[in-house]
Amino acid sequence: MQNFDDWIGKKEIQTDFSNTRQVAMMQAILNQENKSPAELPHLYHWCYFLPITNQSELAEDGHPKKGGFLPPIPFPKRMWAGGRLQFLAPITINTNIRRESEIIKIEFKQGKSGNMYFVTVKHQIFAGDTLAIIEEHDIVYREASNQIHIKAQSPEKIQTQEYSYKKQFPVDSVTLFRYSAVTFNGHRIHYDRAFCTEVEGYPGLVVHGPLMATLLLHFFKQENPEKSILGFDFRAIRPVFDFNDFYICGDIQENQGKLWIEHADGQPAMQATITFKGE
Repeated sequence: MQNFDDWIGKKEIQTDFSNTRQVAMMQAILNQENKSPAELPHLYHWCYFLPITNQSELAEDGHPKKGGFLPPIPFPKRMWAGGRLQFLAPITINTNIRRESEIIKIEFKQGKSGNMYFVTVKHQIFAGDTLAIIEEHDIVYREASNQIHIKAQSPEKIQTQEYSYKKQFPVDSVTLFRYSAVTFNGHRIHYDRAFCTEVEGYPGLVVHGPLMATLLLHFFKQENPEKSILGFDFRAIRPVFDFNDFYICGDIQENQGKLWIEHADGQPAMQATITFKGE
Protein backbone atom coordinates (compact mmCIF):
# COMPACT_ATOMS: atom_id res chain seq x y z
CA MET A 1 0.00 0.00 0.00
CA GLN A 2 1.37 3.38 -1.01
CA ASN A 3 0.64 6.55 0.90
CA PHE A 4 -0.88 9.37 -1.15
CA ASP A 5 -1.70 11.73 1.73
CA ASP A 6 0.46 14.45 0.16
CA TRP A 7 -2.15 14.72 -2.60
CA ILE A 8 -4.96 15.57 -0.19
CA GLY A 9 -5.67 19.29 -0.46
CA LYS A 10 -4.44 19.58 -4.04
CA LYS A 11 -6.58 22.05 -5.99
CA GLU A 12 -7.30 23.11 -9.54
CA ILE A 13 -9.58 25.68 -11.17
CA GLN A 14 -11.16 25.30 -14.60
CA THR A 15 -13.35 27.72 -16.53
CA ASP A 16 -15.91 27.09 -19.28
CA PHE A 17 -19.02 28.52 -20.91
CA SER A 18 -22.45 26.88 -20.71
CA ASN A 19 -23.09 26.97 -24.45
CA THR A 20 -26.16 25.51 -26.11
CA ARG A 21 -24.28 23.02 -28.28
CA GLN A 22 -23.32 20.65 -25.44
CA VAL A 23 -26.89 20.83 -24.13
CA ALA A 24 -28.40 20.09 -27.54
CA MET A 25 -26.14 17.07 -28.05
CA MET A 26 -26.99 15.67 -24.63
CA GLN A 27 -30.68 16.30 -25.24
CA ALA A 28 -30.40 14.42 -28.54
CA ILE A 29 -29.00 11.37 -26.73
CA LEU A 30 -32.03 11.47 -24.41
CA ASN A 31 -34.51 11.99 -27.29
CA GLN A 32 -35.57 15.42 -26.03
CA GLU A 33 -37.47 17.80 -28.28
CA ASN A 34 -36.53 21.01 -26.45
CA LYS A 35 -32.85 21.38 -27.22
CA SER A 36 -32.66 25.02 -26.09
CA PRO A 37 -33.71 25.17 -22.41
CA ALA A 38 -33.14 28.41 -20.52
CA GLU A 39 -31.19 26.64 -17.77
CA LEU A 40 -28.71 23.79 -17.67
CA PRO A 41 -30.58 20.55 -16.85
CA HIS A 42 -29.39 18.71 -13.76
CA LEU A 43 -26.02 16.92 -14.16
CA TYR A 44 -25.37 18.52 -17.55
CA HIS A 45 -22.45 20.32 -15.94
CA TRP A 46 -20.64 17.02 -16.53
CA CYS A 47 -20.54 17.99 -20.22
CA TYR A 48 -18.25 20.91 -19.37
CA PHE A 49 -14.81 21.34 -17.76
CA LEU A 50 -13.60 18.44 -19.88
CA PRO A 51 -9.88 17.60 -19.81
CA ILE A 52 -8.38 18.53 -23.19
CA THR A 53 -5.46 16.11 -23.20
CA ASN A 54 -3.06 15.50 -26.07
CA GLN A 55 -3.18 12.00 -27.55
CA SER A 56 0.42 11.42 -26.45
CA GLU A 57 -0.60 12.05 -22.82
CA LEU A 58 -3.26 9.33 -22.67
CA ALA A 59 -2.81 6.07 -20.78
CA GLU A 60 -3.53 2.66 -22.30
CA ASP A 61 -7.14 2.77 -21.07
CA GLY A 62 -7.83 6.07 -22.85
CA HIS A 63 -7.85 8.21 -19.69
CA PRO A 64 -5.33 11.04 -19.20
CA LYS A 65 -2.21 9.70 -17.50
CA LYS A 66 -2.30 9.95 -13.71
CA GLY A 67 -0.05 12.27 -11.79
CA GLY A 68 -1.48 15.58 -12.99
CA PHE A 69 -4.32 16.65 -10.72
CA LEU A 70 -5.21 13.10 -9.66
CA PRO A 71 -2.62 11.02 -7.76
CA PRO A 72 -0.52 8.42 -9.63
CA ILE A 73 -2.27 5.42 -8.07
CA PRO A 74 -0.72 2.32 -9.69
CA PHE A 75 -3.97 0.34 -10.01
CA PRO A 76 -5.08 0.47 -13.67
CA LYS A 77 -8.85 -0.02 -13.38
CA ARG A 78 -10.72 3.17 -12.56
CA MET A 79 -14.39 3.98 -12.56
CA TRP A 80 -16.90 6.51 -11.23
CA ALA A 81 -18.11 5.04 -7.93
CA GLY A 82 -20.72 7.64 -6.96
CA GLY A 83 -21.23 11.14 -5.71
CA ARG A 84 -23.17 13.62 -3.61
CA LEU A 85 -24.53 16.86 -5.04
CA GLN A 86 -26.26 19.95 -3.70
CA PHE A 87 -28.04 22.16 -6.24
CA LEU A 88 -27.99 25.70 -4.83
CA ALA A 89 -28.80 27.88 -7.83
CA PRO A 90 -29.61 27.35 -11.52
CA ILE A 91 -27.00 27.75 -14.24
CA THR A 92 -28.42 29.71 -17.14
CA ILE A 93 -27.42 28.89 -20.69
CA ASN A 94 -24.62 30.98 -22.23
CA THR A 95 -23.03 31.86 -18.88
CA ASN A 96 -19.40 31.89 -17.80
CA ILE A 97 -18.92 28.98 -15.41
CA ARG A 98 -16.05 28.00 -13.12
CA ARG A 99 -15.19 24.80 -11.27
CA GLU A 100 -12.95 24.84 -8.21
CA SER A 101 -11.80 21.31 -7.33
CA GLU A 102 -9.97 19.86 -4.34
CA ILE A 103 -8.90 16.33 -3.42
CA ILE A 104 -10.38 15.83 0.05
CA LYS A 105 -9.92 12.12 0.76
CA ILE A 106 -7.86 9.11 -0.38
CA GLU A 107 -8.65 5.72 1.16
CA PHE A 108 -7.12 2.28 0.64
CA LYS A 109 -9.51 -0.64 1.11
CA GLN A 110 -9.24 -4.41 0.93
CA GLY A 111 -12.32 -6.36 -0.08
CA LYS A 112 -13.47 -9.64 -1.55
CA SER A 113 -12.96 -8.19 -5.02
CA GLY A 114 -9.37 -7.21 -4.26
CA ASN A 115 -7.45 -4.11 -3.24
CA MET A 116 -8.67 -0.68 -4.20
CA TYR A 117 -8.23 3.03 -3.59
CA PHE A 118 -11.08 5.51 -3.30
CA VAL A 119 -10.36 9.13 -4.17
CA THR A 120 -12.92 11.82 -3.33
CA VAL A 121 -12.80 15.15 -5.14
CA LYS A 122 -14.91 18.10 -4.03
CA HIS A 123 -16.09 20.42 -6.80
CA GLN A 124 -17.68 23.84 -6.41
CA ILE A 125 -19.32 25.07 -9.62
CA PHE A 126 -19.99 28.77 -10.03
CA ALA A 127 -22.27 30.50 -12.55
CA GLY A 128 -20.65 33.91 -12.77
CA ASP A 129 -19.94 34.67 -9.11
CA THR A 130 -22.84 32.56 -7.77
CA LEU A 131 -22.13 29.16 -6.22
CA ALA A 132 -24.55 26.88 -8.07
CA ILE A 133 -23.47 23.29 -7.30
CA ILE A 134 -21.43 21.57 -4.60
CA GLU A 135 -20.38 18.07 -5.61
CA GLU A 136 -18.31 15.31 -4.06
CA HIS A 137 -17.12 12.85 -6.70
CA ASP A 138 -15.90 9.37 -5.71
CA ILE A 139 -13.43 7.58 -8.00
CA VAL A 140 -12.39 3.95 -7.44
CA TYR A 141 -9.08 2.45 -8.60
CA ARG A 142 -8.77 -1.35 -8.70
CA GLU A 143 -5.96 -3.81 -9.25
CA ALA A 144 -5.41 -5.35 -12.67
CA SER A 145 -7.41 -8.52 -13.20
CA ASN A 146 -9.18 -10.39 -15.98
CA GLN A 147 -12.08 -10.98 -13.60
CA ILE A 148 -15.11 -8.73 -13.31
CA HIS A 149 -15.04 -6.79 -10.06
CA ILE A 150 -18.62 -6.05 -9.03
CA LYS A 151 -19.55 -4.69 -5.65
CA ALA A 152 -22.27 -6.38 -3.60
CA GLN A 153 -22.44 -9.65 -5.51
CA SER A 154 -25.12 -11.16 -3.23
CA PRO A 155 -28.34 -12.28 -4.94
CA GLU A 156 -30.44 -10.08 -2.67
CA LYS A 157 -32.78 -7.82 -4.60
CA ILE A 158 -33.36 -4.16 -3.87
CA GLN A 159 -35.36 -3.71 -0.68
CA THR A 160 -38.07 -1.30 -1.83
CA GLN A 161 -40.46 -2.44 -4.53
CA GLU A 162 -42.85 0.49 -4.15
CA TYR A 163 -42.56 2.01 -7.61
CA SER A 164 -43.84 5.49 -8.36
CA TYR A 165 -42.60 4.78 -11.87
CA LYS A 166 -40.51 2.19 -13.69
CA LYS A 167 -39.07 3.16 -17.08
CA GLN A 168 -36.83 1.70 -19.75
CA PHE A 169 -34.25 3.48 -21.88
CA PRO A 170 -32.55 1.35 -24.52
CA VAL A 171 -28.77 1.72 -24.54
CA ASP A 172 -26.49 0.24 -27.18
CA SER A 173 -22.93 0.75 -28.41
CA VAL A 174 -23.97 3.84 -30.41
CA THR A 175 -25.46 5.44 -27.28
CA LEU A 176 -22.24 4.80 -25.39
CA PHE A 177 -20.09 6.16 -28.21
CA ARG A 178 -22.19 9.34 -28.47
CA TYR A 179 -22.09 9.94 -24.70
CA SER A 180 -18.32 9.40 -24.70
CA ALA A 181 -18.07 11.97 -27.51
CA VAL A 182 -20.23 14.58 -25.76
CA THR A 183 -18.17 14.24 -22.57
CA PHE A 184 -14.82 13.82 -24.42
CA ASN A 185 -14.34 10.59 -22.48
CA GLY A 186 -11.66 8.38 -24.00
CA HIS A 187 -12.09 5.49 -21.53
CA ARG A 188 -12.00 2.44 -23.78
CA ILE A 189 -14.35 0.28 -21.68
CA HIS A 190 -17.26 2.26 -23.18
CA TYR A 191 -16.53 1.74 -26.90
CA ASP A 192 -13.59 -0.64 -27.49
CA ARG A 193 -15.07 -4.13 -27.10
CA ALA A 194 -11.77 -5.99 -27.51
CA PHE A 195 -10.05 -3.91 -24.82
CA CYS A 196 -13.10 -4.16 -22.57
CA THR A 197 -13.35 -7.95 -22.75
CA GLU A 198 -9.73 -9.04 -23.26
CA VAL A 199 -7.91 -6.54 -21.03
CA GLU A 200 -10.47 -5.37 -18.45
CA GLY A 201 -12.29 -8.71 -18.28
CA TYR A 202 -15.85 -7.44 -18.74
CA PRO A 203 -18.41 -9.37 -20.83
CA GLY A 204 -19.43 -6.31 -22.83
CA LEU A 205 -19.18 -2.54 -23.15
CA VAL A 206 -19.78 -0.77 -19.83
CA VAL A 207 -22.55 1.83 -19.57
CA HIS A 208 -21.12 5.06 -18.10
CA GLY A 209 -21.89 5.64 -14.43
CA PRO A 210 -22.66 9.35 -15.00
CA LEU A 211 -24.99 8.45 -17.87
CA MET A 212 -26.97 6.18 -15.56
CA ALA A 213 -27.10 8.91 -12.91
CA THR A 214 -28.30 11.35 -15.57
CA LEU A 215 -31.06 8.92 -16.56
CA LEU A 216 -32.19 8.78 -12.92
CA LEU A 217 -32.68 12.57 -12.78
CA HIS A 218 -33.98 12.76 -16.35
CA PHE A 219 -36.90 10.45 -15.61
CA PHE A 220 -37.51 11.99 -12.18
CA LYS A 221 -37.99 15.39 -13.84
CA GLN A 222 -40.18 13.88 -16.55
CA GLU A 223 -42.44 12.38 -13.91
CA ASN A 224 -42.23 15.34 -11.49
CA PRO A 225 -41.73 18.52 -13.57
CA GLU A 226 -43.08 20.75 -10.79
CA LYS A 227 -40.46 19.67 -8.23
CA SER A 228 -37.20 21.56 -7.70
CA ILE A 229 -34.25 19.26 -6.99
CA LEU A 230 -32.15 20.20 -3.95
CA GLY A 231 -29.85 17.22 -3.45
CA PHE A 232 -28.84 13.98 -5.14
CA ASP A 233 -26.66 11.18 -3.72
CA PHE A 234 -25.88 8.14 -5.86
CA ARG A 235 -23.76 5.02 -5.64
CA ALA A 236 -22.82 2.49 -8.31
CA ILE A 237 -23.49 -1.10 -7.21
CA ARG A 238 -22.72 -3.26 -10.25
CA PRO A 239 -22.09 -2.58 -13.95
CA VAL A 240 -24.67 -2.38 -16.70
CA PHE A 241 -23.46 -3.64 -20.09
CA ASP A 242 -24.60 -2.69 -23.55
CA PHE A 243 -26.52 -5.98 -23.95
CA ASN A 244 -28.43 -5.67 -20.63
CA ASP A 245 -32.08 -4.77 -20.21
CA PHE A 246 -32.50 -2.48 -17.22
CA TYR A 247 -35.10 -0.25 -15.57
CA ILE A 248 -34.94 3.30 -14.23
CA CYS A 249 -37.09 3.41 -11.10
CA GLY A 250 -38.37 5.85 -8.50
CA ASP A 251 -40.24 5.69 -5.21
CA ILE A 252 -41.21 9.33 -4.58
CA GLN A 253 -42.52 10.60 -1.25
CA GLU A 254 -43.43 14.12 -0.08
CA ASN A 255 -40.00 15.80 0.03
CA GLN A 256 -37.60 13.03 -0.88
CA GLY A 257 -37.39 9.83 -2.84
CA LYS A 258 -35.41 6.73 -3.63
CA LEU A 259 -34.16 6.33 -7.17
CA TRP A 260 -32.48 3.26 -8.56
CA ILE A 261 -31.51 1.36 -11.68
CA GLU A 262 -32.12 -2.37 -11.66
CA HIS A 263 -31.32 -5.18 -14.02
CA ALA A 264 -34.14 -7.20 -15.56
CA ASP A 265 -33.69 -9.81 -12.81
CA GLY A 266 -34.17 -7.16 -10.11
CA GLN A 267 -30.50 -6.86 -9.13
CA PRO A 268 -29.57 -3.22 -8.32
CA ALA A 269 -27.06 -1.46 -10.55
CA MET A 270 -27.24 2.03 -9.03
CA GLN A 271 -28.97 3.40 -5.94
CA ALA A 272 -29.68 7.03 -5.13
CA THR A 273 -31.62 9.35 -2.87
CA ILE A 274 -33.08 12.67 -3.96
CA THR A 275 -34.41 15.66 -2.03
CA PHE A 276 -36.64 18.33 -3.54
CA LYS A 277 -39.26 20.98 -2.87
CA GLY A 278 -42.36 22.32 -4.57
CA GLU A 279 -45.49 20.94 -6.08
